[in-house]
Amino acid sequence: MKQSIPATERIVEPMIALARCSKRERILVAGSNSAELMFALHRRGYARVATTASCGLPAGQYDAALVDARQRSMKVLETTLDWLVEFLTPNGVLVIWVDPQERTGNKGLRSAIESHGFLIEAGSMRDDGSAVSARRREQVPMHKVA
Repeated sequence: MKQSIPATERIVEPMIALARCSKRERILVAGSNSAELMFALHRRGYARVATTASCGLPAGQYDAALVDARQRSMKVLETTLDWLVEFLTPNGVLVIWVDPQERTGNKGLRSAIESHGFLIEAGSMRDDGSAVSARRREQVPMHKVA
């Protein structure tokens, strides 16, 4: 009997690839299955992962935010982004996974991201959904250590 792979397990690898984050970076997960996403990341060796239930107060402390926006409306995603962006470092990356039907609403997704000061830098489309990664429009330059 063939065992099916849970949906969260199928989306975690493309999200990690888009975020380009190392196992040492701090990652915040949000959305419909954030606890499952956190455990999937832990199984892959990402130890510094928190959900929105355990992330503390916003202080620009996370290097990446992975948002599982499946089965969520664009309005809910926009509300999530309203407070989520405050948790990201100035150079942090935002990765959002949406349902396949949201592809038709791509302008809405782009608009929601851009209205929060981010620009889409990459994307991935699959049969079970699509994801985009975005960074702040104006990033703080990283200082070189001499």
